[in-house]
Amino acid sequence: MIAGPPRNGEAPIPGAIAAMIAGDRVRPVWRNDCGGLTFEVTSLSGRRFVKWAPAGSGLDLTAEADRLRWAAPFTPVPTVLGEGRDGAGSWLVTAGLPGRNAVDERWKADPRRAVQAIGRGLRAFHDALPVAVCPFSWSVADRLADAAPWATTERRRRCLAELAAGAPPVDVLVVCQGDACPPNTLLADDGTWSGHVDLGAMGVADRWADLAVATCSLGWNYGPGWEPALLDAYGVVPDDDRTAFYNRLWQVGP
Repeated sequence: MIAGPPRNGEAPIPGAIAAMIAGDRVRPVWRNDCGGLTFEVTSLSGRRFVKWAPAGSGLDLTAEADRLRWAAPFTPVPTVLGEGRDGAGSWLVTAGLPGRNAVDERWKADPRRAVQAIGRGLRAFHDALPVAVCPFSWSVADRLADAAPWATTERRRRCLAELAAGAPPVDVLVVCQGDACPPNTLLADDGTWSGHVDLGAMGVADRWADLAVATCSLGWNYGPGWEPALLDAYGVVPDDDRTAFYNRLWQVGP
């Protein structure tokens, strides 16, 4: 399963969500690689988004809600309107933010402006959130500890051991977004960034944990060669060693 806008028939509305949005206009907007769904819901009172995580998916929407509430005073992120769960799964309801995600067709047609806005937005996110009082971690050690229970083969265990032994020194410690792929930056019509979404893994880590994922994922959405533009907009020179390390860590998750 590949993350992206769902095709026809790929996003049936779960029963709990259907009851919640009865009478409103609903549009499925995203399907992630764990089977989670995001719906845009529009009514007379405004626009909101409902994220759905099926039971057993491993997606923790409570963790995301906690992070959104903490980050909201410092940077534009969705306001939490509600959350809940039943036997079929869990859900998170948030208010809509201005803008469209950076892989909207509007921005795929103007990749330079999109990539520059992603870089500037990520730098603003890192500069705004206070490391000293952040209660969440996305450190190498914690990520490897979270991944350890899934290391069911000798090859995977060896990979985790190599990552633990080869972690580079921290460059700059920031509060990382946790999934800095282009779809998680919102852009206003004038090409400026307007907010960030999908903060379920947000936590304190080296800024390259975000930068590596941000640059690596550009090619999936805009084609090759955009990495220098993002790093220049962010305001940092390339670091091949840290990029390679954090991309490898990303592959083993979470």
